[in-house]
Amino acid sequence: MKRHSILKTLLFLLLLVVAAVHGDESLSKADLVAALERGGYVILMRHASSPGTTPDAAHANAGNARLDRQLDEQGQTSARAMGDAFRRLKIPIGKVLSSPSYRALETVKLAKLGPPTTFPELGQSDPSDDNGTRAAWLKAKADEHPAAGTNTLIVTHYPNIAEAFPQEAEGLAEGEALILQPDKDDRASLVARVKIDEWTFLAATR
Repeated sequence: MKRHSILKTLLFLLLLVVAAVHGDESLSKADLVAALERGGYVILMRHASSPGTTPDAAHANAGNARLDRQLDEQGQTSARAMGDAFRRLKIPIGKVLSSPSYRALETVKLAKLGPPTTFPELGQSDPSDDNGTRAAWLKAKADEHPAAGTNTLIVTHYPNIAEAFPQEAEGLAEGEALILQPDKDDRASLVARVKIDEWTFLAATR
């Protein structure tokens, strides 16, 4: 029992350190969980950990017929753990939007947070977005209010997120999420950043 209490204290202190790094966020991690339980937020997430190279046919997952990049073991484990943490924290997910890339869809599949709807604008078929069309599309989706009592999950890629939210997404790690809150004027503002492994810590400290 004493060891469990020490572990919870250490996890809590770790969350405080992470929160201090992102001092511009308006919600503490503890308050964030309570807010997400009520719904009304957009969880804009970079896909889980994936190697920078594509697999050959002998090492591709079943279903990865196009030999797209796929999650590594860390990415698979963290995606499953994130989904488990959401269910333990009772965070309701409504719409799930995803890049059509295999690694993004694999993140959604392993998290088991609902069937995704794919959009080409969330993919990386065109690495550059010189005219800002892709960024404007993503910002518009992030500005949309989720259905009552739910949160919207969007899984995409770092370039897409950085184009739409350049300051907020600085240094965004694989699997990390921006938690955005659309306001009454349909403008989303950043309230927190959560690394994929932090969801498990949050569930453990509840």
